[in-house]
Amino acid sequence: MEAYGGVSPEDGIAMWVADMDFRAADVLQEAVQGLLEKANYGYFASDAKAIQAAAWWMKERHGWAVDPDWMTSTLGLGHAIALLLETFTDPGDEVIIFTPVYHEFTNKTKNAGRVVHESPLVIRDGIYHMDFDALEAGLTGKEKAVLISSPHNPAGRIWTVEELQQLAAFCEKHDLLMISDEIHHDLAFPGNSYTPFMVAAPEAAHRTIVLTAASKTFNIAGARNAAVTIPEAEKRKKFRHALLVHQTQPNLLGVELTAAAYTPRGAEWVDELVPYIAGNAQVFNDGVAQIPGVVPMPMQSTYLAWVDFANTGLSMEDVLRRVHEDARLVPSVGGFGTGGETFLRFNIGTRRANVEEAVSRLQDAFSDLQ
Repeated sequence: MEAYGGVSPEDGIAMWVADMDFRAADVLQEAVQGLLEKANYGYFASDAKAIQAAAWWMKERHGWAVDPDWMTSTLGLGHAIALLLETFTDPGDEVIIFTPVYHEFTNKTKNAGRVVHESPLVIRDGIYHMDFDALEAGLTGKEKAVLISSPHNPAGRIWTVEELQQLAAFCEKHDLLMISDEIHHDLAFPGNSYTPFMVAAPEAAHRTIVLTAASKTFNIAGARNAAVTIPEAEKRKKFRHALLVHQTQPNLLGVELTAAAYTPRGAEWVDELVPYIAGNAQVFNDGVAQIPGVVPMPMQSTYLAWVDFANTGLSMEDVLRRVHEDARLVPSVGGFGTGGETFLRFNIGTRRANVEEAVSRLQDAFSDLQ
């Protein structure tokens, strides 16, 4: 934490990495204990039970009756995005992303030798919307893929069925590969509903790839396991060949934890988690909104709050000095692309007391604002 934000871990609060700090669900602990008791960590037969569990989860929790044969395991979603770009686009191709967005979209695209094509989101009624008119007007003809975060990171915007259908139609019109990162799918707050892209726009199956994982929901990113769903057979074959070329296979721990998470017991844990996170969001956003000029974006999901400091009249250098030095908080800074310049992202996936303390510190750090 000190290296990232210059804040001592002695009294600082880490709020940047997209991980929760809750104790793992008992069902996961038991799965690890089962591995320990077997005392054998060698080769294993297959990842079938993780795939079957993921398919069951998507149907039971989200109404998506996905064929398990469409799903392929990867070493996390970051690995999946990188390999998909390598497999289905060429160097110099443009990849459309809706900014501000998770910084790894930009990093993975650039690292692959592809070109980031930003489509800045617009704020209406306090929340983000895609601007298809502006996007279409700025097309260069070099675009080959769209990479979307659904629900959106940061701010937790849940795209409506109509918006997803509009995006599907846009991809069809311009012959674009649609890659939908849906890693935050389980974290819709009470009163909100996430719809999988393939449920909203099944007609786009031939050009769509959906990425899911248990990692954000169950805090198991270290297990490095995700599912890439490719309905179209030729694309699926091509992707699996790329995995074979790279000699990439799932790991034992990731398979076991995913299979344990995507169960009725895992569902019970999530049903307790999400209202708690929603409560944290209300405490945090209500609290920081009391600071003059500070505007938190309303959250519909996730534990990644998105706060705008543009109207404080302060430079972002001064804002960061106050947040780091005075409040001793370390949120995510920069890297989210156009539209995110005056925002900070705060991870509220923690104990309520930590959230309350963070709010109190921020209020004190900006107490001189009128």
